[in-house]
Amino acid sequence: MTAPSVTITPLARLGGATSSLALPVGIFALLALMVLPIPALLLDIFFVLNIAISIAVLMVALNARRPLDFSSFPSVLLFATLLRLALNVASTRVVLVHGHEGGAAAGHVIESFAAFLVGGNFVVGLFVFAILMIINMIVITKGAGRVSEVSARFVLDALPGKQMAIDADIAAGLVTADEARERRREVTVEADFYGSMDGASKFVKGDAMAALLILGVNIVAGFAIGMISHGLSASEAGEAYVTLAVGDALVAQVPALLLSIAAAAIVTRVSDSRDLAGQIGGQFADPRGWLPVALILGAVGVVPAMPQLFFLPGAGIAGAIWWRLKRRAAAPAPTAEPVDEIAPDHIALADVADSTLVTLELGYGLVGLVDVQQGAALVTRITGIRKQLSRDLGFVLPQFRIRDSLDLPAQDYVVLMGGVSIARGSVRPAKLLAIDAGEVRPGHGLTGEPTRDPSFDCPALWIAPSTRDHAVAEGFLVVDPASVIATHANQALLAEAHQLLGPDEVREWVDGLKPRAPALVEAVYPDPLPLAALTRTLRALIADGIGLAHPQPLFTALALALQKTSDFDAVIDAVRADMAARLVARITAPGEPLKVVTLDAGLEAAILGGMVDPATGQPLIEPDCGSMIVREAGRIADAERSPIALIVQPPARRALAALLKARCPRCLVLSITELPSAQPIAVVGVIGGGDESATIAAPHPEGLAA
Repeated sequence: MTAPSVTITPLARLGGATSSLALPVGIFALLALMVLPIPALLLDIFFVLNIAISIAVLMVALNARRPLDFSSFPSVLLFATLLRLALNVASTRVVLVHGHEGGAAAGHVIESFAAFLVGGNFVVGLFVFAILMIINMIVITKGAGRVSEVSARFVLDALPGKQMAIDADIAAGLVTADEARERRREVTVEADFYGSMDGASKFVKGDAMAALLILGVNIVAGFAIGMISHGLSASEAGEAYVTLAVGDALVAQVPALLLSIAAAAIVTRVSDSRDLAGQIGGQFADPRGWLPVALILGAVGVVPAMPQLFFLPGAGIAGAIWWRLKRRAAAPAPTAEPVDEIAPDHIALADVADSTLVTLELGYGLVGLVDVQQGAALVTRITGIRKQLSRDLGFVLPQFRIRDSLDLPAQDYVVLMGGVSIARGSVRPAKLLAIDAGEVRPGHGLTGEPTRDPSFDCPALWIAPSTRDHAVAEGFLVVDPASVIATHANQALLAEAHQLLGPDEVREWVDGLKPRAPALVEAVYPDPLPLAALTRTLRALIADGIGLAHPQPLFTALALALQKTSDFDAVIDAVRADMAARLVARITAPGEPLKVVTLDAGLEAAILGGMVDPATGQPLIEPDCGSMIVREAGRIADAERSPIALIVQPPARRALAALLKARCPRCLVLSITELPSAQPIAVVGVIGGGDESATIAAPHPEGLAA
C-alpha cells in the first residue's frame, strides 16, 4: 500500500457566503467614521484594529511566494488608507473638541503614544514624525515606485513575444487550446500586474502628505481653539492640543510605515477570476499571517503604559483566528480510492518490480498498524515524516510504500531504500515503549520487556498500556509502536538523505528557482553544470548536511565557487565555506559558543603526512588511530551531553568526516576555513593531547590555526 499524501484545501472565504457584504458595510462604516462623532472608546478600538490590519497586510505580503499571490493588495491598501484617514478625521474632531479636558479625553491610545513614545514632549514627537515621514516618502515609497516603473517597462516590451510564442506552440501542436488559453490568461495577468506597479505607491505617498497636512491643521486649530474658546495661554494650548496632535499623528504614521514596507514588497491588484472579497478572504486565510499579529499585539498590550483592555483582546482574537485556520489547513481532505477487481491469475509488472525508492516492509503481526478501521496510525506517521523530510531537505520526496512481507518475523519491520535495507527493528504492537532518556529515577519499579530504542540506542522497556501513567511519572518517555517505527525510519532516511535526490527532483527544484532568479540559474545550469553533474554536486552537499530548503543562497555560493574552479572537491569545499553558518547552526543555538574539539598537532601532522589514497588523494587513517579518534570524540560528546565540532586542517576534513559520520554522529567535522569568523567557540578537548579547555569569545580561523 502507498502512504496517502495530505491535501490541504485552501479556504476561499473567511466568513462564508456573508463575506461579500463585508466590503460594502466596511465602506459605509468608514464614511460614518468621517462624518459622525464617535466616543473615545470606539476610537481606541479602531486604532488597535488599524494597527492589527497593517501588521496582517505586512505578514501576508512577506509570506507570499510571488507577487501575484497577493493580487488584491492595492485594494487592501486603498481601504487601509481610507480607514487611517477616517481615523485622522475622527481623532481630529475628538482632539479639538475635548483636548482641553486632558489627554484621556482623546482616547487611551493617543494618550499613550503621546506620553509613552515621546515622553509627553511634543517637540520630540514632531521630530520623530518628521523622520518617519522622510523614511516613508523619500526612501521606501520612492524606491518602490522606481522599481515598479522599470519592471513594467520590461514586461510590457516582452508581451508581444510571449503571445507569439503561444501561437507558435499551438501551430506546432505542443499545447492544447485550453492550455494556450490558460497561458494567455497568465500572460495577461502578468502584464496587468507589472503595468499597474508604476502607481503602487501613490496611495502611500498621498496618505503621507495628508497626514502632514492634518498634523498642521491640528496644531493651528488647537492653538486657536485653546486660546480663543477656552482662554488658555499659548503654552497651555500647546501642551494640551499639540501633544495630542503629535500622538494622533504617530498613531497613524506607524501603520502607514508598515503599509509602505508592504507596498515595496508586493504589487498592485491585477485581473483575477475571483471577486475582491474572495481574494482577500482566501489570502488572509493563511495561518502564518495571524500568529505574528497575535504575538505583536500581545507584546504591545503587556507594556505598562499601553491600554491592555484593547490590545490583549485583539491579540486573543488574532490568536483564535490563527488556531482555527491552522486546524482547518492541517485537516486532511477525505479521499476515496476506487477498488478495481483483479483476476487471481493476473500478474502485473508492479508485482515483480518495485519502482518505489523507499519501502517499509512489515511482518504480518504489524499489519494492524496500517489498518484504516483502526486509525492507520503508521500511515499517518509516515506521511508526516515524508512532509517533514521534504521541508528539511528542500525538495519533494517521492511517495513511500508500505507493504507486508511474509519473509519477516511477525513483529519485525525493515526500511528499504532502492531495495537495500537501511534500518531494521522489532516492536510489540500491543504494548508501549518506555524509553530511558536519562531522566528516569533510580529504583523506579517499572517492569517490562527490556530492549533498546532503535532510533537513539537508549535503554527501554516494552510495557503494558495500563502502566503508561506510572512510566511517565517515573521519567520515562513513552511512545506507541507506530511512533517507534516512524522515528527509526526518519533517522535512517536522514542518514541517507542524499540518495533520495535524483535528476527528476533536481530538475523540479531548479524549475522552482528559475522564475525568481533566472540569471542565477543560468550561471550554473545547464552550463557549466549539466543535470547529471548538478545532481552529483547537490547530493554531495546534502550528504554534508546542507539541505536545499533555501535554494537562492546555495545557488549563489555554487555559482561563485564555479567561477574559481571546476574541480568537484574544491567546489564542494568552497560552498561549505560560504554556508559555514548553516553548518554550525545544526549543532549550536544562535549566540551560544560552539563546543570545539581539536586534534593534537602531532597527531594531525601524522595523519596529513601519512599514507594517501591514490584514487582520491585523501589521507588514509590507520585503524588503531581511527578507533582512538572515534573513542575520544564519543567520550567528549558524552561528557558534554551535546553535539561537538572537530576542527581540523582542510586536507584532513574529508577523511575524518567519513570516519566519524556513522561511528560518532554527534561530532561534526569542520575545516578551519569553514568556521565563521564571528562564531564564539569553547574548546572542550584535544584528541591525542591533554584535557585543557578554553573559551574564546570571537575567534578567527587564522587564530584557531595558530
